[in-house]
Amino acid sequence: MIPSVLPTYNRAALTFEKGEGSWMIEADGRRFLDLGAGIAVNVLGHANPVLVEALTEQAGKLWHVSNLYNISQQEALADKLVANTFADTVFFTNSGTECCELAVKMARKYWHDKGQPERVEIIAFEGAFHGRSSAGIAAAGAEKLVAGFGPLLPGFHQVAWSDLEAAKALISDQTAAIIVEPVQGEGGIRPMADEDLKALRAICDEAGILLIMDEVQCGVGRTGKLFAHEWAGVTPDIMMVAKGIGGGFPLGAVLATEEAASGMVAGTHGSTYGGNPLACAVGGAVMDVVADEAFLAEVNRKAGLLRQKLEGVVASHPDVFEAVRGAGLMLGLKCSKAACGDVVAAGYDHEVVTVPAADNVVRLLPPLNITDEEIAEAVVRLEKAAAQVGAEG
Repeated sequence: MIPSVLPTYNRAALTFEKGEGSWMIEADGRRFLDLGAGIAVNVLGHANPVLVEALTEQAGKLWHVSNLYNISQQEALADKLVANTFADTVFFTNSGTECCELAVKMARKYWHDKGQPERVEIIAFEGAFHGRSSAGIAAAGAEKLVAGFGPLLPGFHQVAWSDLEAAKALISDQTAAIIVEPVQGEGGIRPMADEDLKALRAICDEAGILLIMDEVQCGVGRTGKLFAHEWAGVTPDIMMVAKGIGGGFPLGAVLATEEAASGMVAGTHGSTYGGNPLACAVGGAVMDVVADEAFLAEVNRKAGLLRQKLEGVVASHPDVFEAVRGAGLMLGLKCSKAACGDVVAAGYDHEVVTVPAADNVVRLLPPLNITDEEIAEAVVRLEKAAAQVGAEG
C-alpha cells in the first residue's frame, strides 16, 4: 500500500525535530553535526536568531498578498542583490527549479524579440543538475533524470564537463545560450577552472549568445565569494540563485542584466508565491549577513581549516578516500574503493550528516558560520566513519 507521502525519496531512518546552529537533534535526543545544511540551504545554520527575528517580525504583519501589488520586502531584497552583483533586475521564485524555467524562457524570449526566434537551443554540460522540471532535466540530459519522462523539452545539447571546444563547436545560428554551474554540486563537487569560466565568457561574447550561470548550490557565500563566478572575474547575463538565499525558507531568484531581461515584460512570466513578504524578509536578513566582506573572509578561513583537516583524513584512509575537491565550504571527499553511500551511512552511526553526490563523492556543505571547534569535532566523527567503512570493506 502506498504511503500518504509519495515515496520518491530514499530517506535515512532519522527524524530531526530541532536544530541549533550547526547541530540537528534527532527525536531520540541524539545530536548530529550537520555538514549538509539541508543541501547547502541553511547557510546560517538552524534557528539562527537573526533569521528567526526577521521571520517572526514579518509574520506578525503580513504573510502573502501576491504579485498583483507592490511588495516592499521584495523591492528591498532586489535592491540588495542588484547592489552586490552584476544584475540590473531580479525575479523571485520559490525554488531553483523554477529559476531554471525562467532562465530558459528569458534566453529564448530575448532572441525572439531580437527578430531571431529560431535561436532556442541551449548548450549544457554533462554532470549538471538544473532541477527536476521539464527544462531542468532536458538541460542536464542524464538518464537517471530523464528516464520515463519523455518526450523531453527540445532544444538542449550536452558536452563533456569543461570541454569548451566541444561547446564552441555546437554553437550555431540556432543557439540562444550556454548554461553552466561554476561548481557542480550534484555532479560531484566539480569546480570549473577560473580560466575555463573566462574562456566560456569569451566564447559567448564572440558568438553573441547569452551565458547563464546556475549558482543555486554554489552561490550565496558558499565558495567564499558572494557568488562563485566572482573568483574568475567574469559575469553572466542571467544567473539562477536559490537554496542559501532563503537560509531555509523557500526562496529563489533569477538575476539578469537589463539587456538579457529585455523581453520579459508584463504578462510574460509570473508566480503566485514568488517573492512574498515572508520569504523576502528572511532573504534580506541573509543578505545582510552573508554579503559582508568580513563574514566572507571568515568563510574562506574556515574553508582552509576544514580542507587541511580533510586532507589528513584522506591521507589516513586511502582505502576509503582518494582526494578532497571543491571550493570554500563546498567540499567533496572523492571515495576510492568505498561507496560514498556507505560513508554517508557510517556518518549517521557517528552522528555527523553528509550528502552523497555523483562520481562517488561525499559532499560537505556545512553552515557558513560553523565554528572552528565544530569543524574539529566534525573531522573526528568523519575519521570514525571512515575507520568503520574501512574495517567493513
